[in-house]
Amino acid sequence: MSSKRVAAWCGGVLVAAVVAACGGGEQVSSFEADRVIALGDESSVIEDVQNNGNGRKYTVNATVSETDLTLDCLSNPLWIQVIAANYGTVFPECNPAPNAVANPASRIRAKPGARIADLAAQIAAQQAESPLNANDMVTVLVGQNDVLALYAEYPTATEAQLLTRAEALGVELGRQINAITDMGPRVLVSTVIDVGETPFGRAEDAAHPTEERAGLLSRLTERLNEGMRATLINDGRRIGLVLTDGIISRIVDDPDIEDFDNAEDPACDLAKSKLNPPSVLDCTVATLVPGATVRTYLWADNLHLSPGGQALFGDLARDRAQNNPF
Repeated sequence: MSSKRVAAWCGGVLVAAVVAACGGGEQVSSFEADRVIALGDESSVIEDVQNNGNGRKYTVNATVSETDLTLDCLSNPLWIQVIAANYGTVFPECNPAPNAVANPASRIRAKPGARIADLAAQIAAQQAESPLNANDMVTVLVGQNDVLALYAEYPTATEAQLLTRAEALGVELGRQINAITDMGPRVLVSTVIDVGETPFGRAEDAAHPTEERAGLLSRLTERLNEGMRATLINDGRRIGLVLTDGIISRIVDDPDIEDFDNAEDPACDLAKSKLNPPSVLDCTVATLVPGATVRTYLWADNLHLSPGGQALFGDLARDRAQNNPF
């Protein structure tokens, strides 16, 4: 069975069953992290632009209420916040008064737009401040921007050339993750969500109706994930693999299985963004398209998950953290 089909199957059932089928199901881990270090791209970023511990995210940002649009970063948590909460820790970027935790040790090293080649600098930044150790949980989600960069070269570069490079990028990602474990931490790594199944992928299909562009994006994502998975140390004790691509693919195929109404369109209306360029970073309940909610739409914008999608992702990752034999 190909890794894509395994991923799709493992993602094609409820979260608890996913964990059981993909290497777990009974709580066998006694690992308790002192801190969480988040690596990767914008899907793991909280931007604290006001330096008040109440940062914004690349999803639909929660507010105090529909009439009080003050951000509430503790609500609509990202997957990394779900993992941090599992270990009783928080990130400085979302640690608001009046109940702020003193000197939280967890760190977000992930950066918007990051690619696999940027992981080394993120790790170096952590090592310079406080080296990784055996009491750390490191989260990794990166690769979507690599897929987009490869896709941008088509058709100047052939599909065969791009697929070869995608696999090589996945192999390099796997090597970097293995190297992190040599420093002592446990690692939770997520597969890259199928870019062909995002609203961006569907838009590319519509713009090139005879070229199956979404299919190309899917194949690039699949090859990158395959390269990573084939390279990861697979002893189950250092690395927990979160098959996010599989479960998101299943929801795209059948949104009802997780009570989504819409798995095709973005919830955020970027025409209402006040940022330049327009961005999901200032998306709130006040800037959603008509009929959208944070829990019933899978996507926040063309590439990033809604809070409902992030919650499902976070649950899957937390179950992997709790059930992996670290």
